[in-house]
Amino acid sequence: MTKTMRVKDEYLRRVLAGEAKLLFDGAMGTMLQHQGLQGGELPELLCLTNPDEVTAIHRAYVEAGSQVVTTNTFGANRLRLGGEASVDDVFAAAVKCARDAGATYVAADLGPTGELLDPLGDLEFEEAYELYAEQVRAAMSAGADLFIVETMADPQEAQAAVTAAKDHGDVPVFATMTFGEVGRTLFGTTPEDAAKLLAEWGADAVGINCSVGPKALVPLIAQMRGACDLPLIAQPNAGLPQVVDGQTVYTITPADYAASVGKIMAEGATIVGGCCGTDPDFIRELAKVVR
Repeated sequence: MTKTMRVKDEYLRRVLAGEAKLLFDGAMGTMLQHQGLQGGELPELLCLTNPDEVTAIHRAYVEAGSQVVTTNTFGANRLRLGGEASVDDVFAAAVKCARDAGATYVAADLGPTGELLDPLGDLEFEEAYELYAEQVRAAMSAGADLFIVETMADPQEAQAAVTAAKDHGDVPVFATMTFGEVGRTLFGTTPEDAAKLLAEWGADAVGINCSVGPKALVPLIAQMRGACDLPLIAQPNAGLPQVVDGQTVYTITPADYAASVGKIMAEGATIVGGCCGTDPDFIRELAKVVR
């Protein structure tokens, strides 16, 4: 028996059909670092210890124009949490933080496990799948509207995450991989192959996040467009980071960022947002382009 996908409303149906645009939020980590998050701290635990701070960040993005807010669960798997909190508790708190911010759609964020899969590492595919399945069940119980599988470099790990989301959830699954300056992932996957594989595994929208700056993503999105007919996602970094006086900074301005993402949209991306280095100012400018 084929499982029916649950789509929150008619507008999201139009997005999935490629008939409407959708604006995600920007970086969570960048915002938390601005507020004093120290290296080595688990940002996901702030959903439990300081939910008002997390909700305030989400709300700033909503006020800037984000239709989708991404939960603060990028690393909220059992391995990374290390027993400091349960996966269920973190996702319940994270979805509530996003919902309390007034987001139209809450996307449960599934990032990399933090471990290399066999044969390069010790994590077996089945173990990775179960880690993601646990997160998916937690997100579904918490009431997420969709999943965003993001910042994937290893196609095996992307497969584990996407198939777990499809097997254990009934909401749309968006999936993005991250590419280097040579236009391939660290594991050598091309944009065309990434688009085809993500679609084959059941993703409902595919694309690119993180990576290099937005200008470099223009030809990569064009390559994806030629490889599949799913809605395309682009959530680039605000360029490559530089260290100035001990601080990580990004040199692209919000206006330049939005202009470059506009070129990505001209190549076929209909779902856009920001990744590392972006903040509500970037989303505010990007909202003008999306409109």
